[in-house]
Amino acid sequence: MDDISLNQTANRSSPVALVTGSTSGIGAAIARRLSNEGYCVVLHSRRSVQTGQALAAELGNAMYIQADLADDADRIRLVREAVSRWGRLDVLVNNAGISSVIPHADLMAALPAVWQELHEINVVAPFRLVAEAEVALREAARRGRPACVVNISSHAGVRPKGASIPYAASKAALNHVTRLLALSLAPDIRVNAVAPGLVDTPLTADWTAAQQLWRDGSPMRRPASPEDIAQIVMMLIASDYLTGEIVVADGGLSLT
Repeated sequence: MDDISLNQTANRSSPVALVTGSTSGIGAAIARRLSNEGYCVVLHSRRSVQTGQALAAELGNAMYIQADLADDADRIRLVREAVSRWGRLDVLVNNAGISSVIPHADLMAALPAVWQELHEINVVAPFRLVAEAEVALREAARRGRPACVVNISSHAGVRPKGASIPYAASKAALNHVTRLLALSLAPDIRVNAVAPGLVDTPLTADWTAAQQLWRDGSPMRRPASPEDIAQIVMMLIASDYLTGEIVVADGGLSLT
């Protein structure tokens, strides 16, 4: 028996989580936290193949799958390959998303193509992944396992803020989809979302105005770290009674 077969056999009893967009930033932090908690983790990205493979090797109890979430065939393949590796799926974390920076007052710059692309990745893709994963997640619930979905949204979907109006609208739509799915899939599958404010990642390192806003204006006096968001995701996974919740994680900025 080869090493992969041994690994598959050894981990059949471990819970399995698929985390989209998990080769860097928030997604990588979630994947690491899940791995540390004993999960077998399916990593995903659209482009960062070498990074994904390296992280899977580092975690050990992980595999990497490349997929373009704008392509429905790739979305289906991603879930099916994730399930087939360990024969189960207990948790789906829809972390992958895209943004487009457009000043809110520049309405003409928010072209239909921008709206369509953001909606496809930030709303349609998470929904389709849940639909494809439903059978495996219901089987997890039947066997008394966690069976839950966590969507990574944004505080821009709760407040009139964000990189652009199309982006904020896509995250507001994801929040509503989260609540609708929580009703549709209950009681077997719980569905919740985390809506972070600014998160301190390499992507946001040069967002000096936003960084200063969180340091000066939020009660916590700092942006979130990816690990902060991963901790909230784990809380939602572990909380058997929570469903349909949008957890705003902005360090209290929305209170000010």
